[in-house]
Amino acid sequence: MASTTKPDPGPGPGDSSSFTLPGLIPGIGAGAGGLHTTNTTTDDREPGAVPGTKQRNPKWYKIHLFRGMINDLRRRAPYYLSDWTDAWNYRVIPATVYMYFANILPALAFSLDMFTKTDRMYGVNEVLLASVLGAVVFSLLACQPLVIVGVTGPITVFNYTVYDIMEPTGTNYMAFMCWIGLWSLVFHWILAVTNSCNWLRYVTRFPCDIFGFYVAFIYLQKGIQVLERLGDAEPFYLSVVVALCVFAIAYICGELGESSLFNHTVRVFLKDYGTPLTAVFFTGFVHFGKMENIHLDNLEVSKAFFPTPHEDGWIRGWFIHFWDIPVGHIFLAIPFALLLTILFWFDHNVSSLIAQGTEFPLRKPAGFHWDLFLLGLTTGVSGLLGIPFPNGLIPQAPFHTASLCVTKVVTNDDTDADSSEAKGHPAESYEYKPVSVVEQRVSNLAQGLLTLGTMTGPLLVVLHLIPQGVLAGLFFIMGYQALAGNGITQKLIFLFKDSRLTSPNHPLNNKALRRSRVWLFVIIELIGFGATFAITQTVAAVGFPVFIFALIPVRAVLLPKWLSKEELAALDGPTASPFTMESVGGSYWSADEGEEGRESRRSSSGGDEGSGGGVLGGYGPSSAAGKNKSKNSKVAGEKSAEELAELGQSSRLSVGSGRSSLRRGSTAVDEIQQGQSQGQVHRRAHHQAGR
Repeated sequence: MASTTKPDPGPGPGDSSSFTLPGLIPGIGAGAGGLHTTNTTTDDREPGAVPGTKQRNPKWYKIHLFRGMINDLRRRAPYYLSDWTDAWNYRVIPATVYMYFANILPALAFSLDMFTKTDRMYGVNEVLLASVLGAVVFSLLACQPLVIVGVTGPITVFNYTVYDIMEPTGTNYMAFMCWIGLWSLVFHWILAVTNSCNWLRYVTRFPCDIFGFYVAFIYLQKGIQVLERLGDAEPFYLSVVVALCVFAIAYICGELGESSLFNHTVRVFLKDYGTPLTAVFFTGFVHFGKMENIHLDNLEVSKAFFPTPHEDGWIRGWFIHFWDIPVGHIFLAIPFALLLTILFWFDHNVSSLIAQGTEFPLRKPAGFHWDLFLLGLTTGVSGLLGIPFPNGLIPQAPFHTASLCVTKVVTNDDTDADSSEAKGHPAESYEYKPVSVVEQRVSNLAQGLLTLGTMTGPLLVVLHLIPQGVLAGLFFIMGYQALAGNGITQKLIFLFKDSRLTSPNHPLNNKALRRSRVWLFVIIELIGFGATFAITQTVAAVGFPVFIFALIPVRAVLLPKWLSKEELAALDGPTASPFTMESVGGSYWSADEGEEGRESRRSSSGGDEGSGGGVLGGYGPSSAAGKNKSKNSKVAGEKSAEELAELGQSSRLSVGSGRSSLRRGSTAVDEIQQGQSQGQVHRRAHHQAGR
């Protein structure tokens, strides 16, 4: 009589130190005479679990505290040294310069907005110091150092809306904002400890595109508001001309950088330095000829490394007296802190997702839980210093990753070189495809240190020379760039384009996808954007983070009722690659709507609801490169021969050992099945002999 033993539960989540076949008795080899198997099936095992093993489905209320943060650190720690050594690349220099101007120029414009609407509570130095704090902390300690952190448009709206609400009460505004930051620090840390970033698996392009669309319109609105404050006389008209010229020339530089004109060096120079050089040129241009006699409003600055003075000349210190406030207002700050936490949880994580989007061939793992913990730290410190709360920037964060891409020219397969279209528009016959990204920490740190240097006296004098019309033009070009790459914009262009001239390989040019369904999806996105933008124009603007966060359940609950899975798979998709989403347990929607998603779910099946990801241990550089190569090959595009050779050498041993283990496992299974067949033959013969 054959004895039945319980099957080995197999390795734990992420345990790569052992490989146990289902049904094998631990400790007995394939050739042992006493080998027995058991056919155990369970209905409560996790998705993607090894068949034949008994696993318990984790309960939603069971949370493994700190697991997400620990897993993030375990994944990213082996790469910390290479994050510095990999910076020896030319792309780091233009990326640093580009991000310095791309970060500081909108920040200066936001400082002008808050300076005006908060009665000089925030100024240039406060905004610059907030950018420095975010850059230094996240470049040195974050698991996602490519994410640019600074002062955003939504936090600008939040700050002056709180001021409008609390100013009539006569409370100490800076002390009240300090308590908002301290309470938000607590809420951030609670969310980080309880692995709340696992909810990011439900975040798709749908809410990201709506939020990016909203941010783009905030930029455009701020540019118009800057010009509105200049009156209607000569300074106004000159400022309008300057703003439009800044926008036009920066736009032309960007288009030339993507064109086939000139040589590669000139195109890269125009693309990397066109916008900052345009701002510098028009800062001096307004002082030529008769324009010198026209007084233009410039950017207000203060003393070097000092906070912004009040109208009476009094200058506060850098440390806020948070105790100088009624006790009731301390607890009144809690709901504001909750709204701020909701905003930052969504805004920063979306910035991180887009900066590590599917279009970027990244090789180093992400870490959302740990970065949320750091974001809470910078929020609390910012409250104590009396500076705006920094968080992930859109579109600067994805711009940073794009500026670090090493690209090559790839000819489009769907364009006939002899066709009239290709001859008339040769630029459309090829595209720049990223083959690698220089993943390092130096560019983020360097642009932060440059921002710190901007707080010195001589550079503050230079900043004071910048006309407000130049800042308005920068708002316009940033808004346009954010709109141009947005998914809503791309869908609208597809809908308004002549269908006969649309490429047959266009993702939306699918016979199974009717244009009416595309219109429905876009209209829903525009309604979500309109609701978010409309509430920011009222006194209830402080509650707009709730509208933004509500986009996630709208996608999860409502859209599947109106659109089929096939239609949603064509219209929507995961924001980041499966490799990046391992930090949060994979992407839920890609699992239901595509083969790539199922691969993502398999990669995360070893984790649980409280887990920070699928791979909990043994995640070194070689295995990470191998995983990224296999899972993200379709997304990342073609890689250079040198990169493939590097990846092949680094992962050859692990892949070879895995294959040998699988061969041994297959051999063992074959022997088991052969033994079972022979046993059945012997039993039949014995039964016939007995009859």
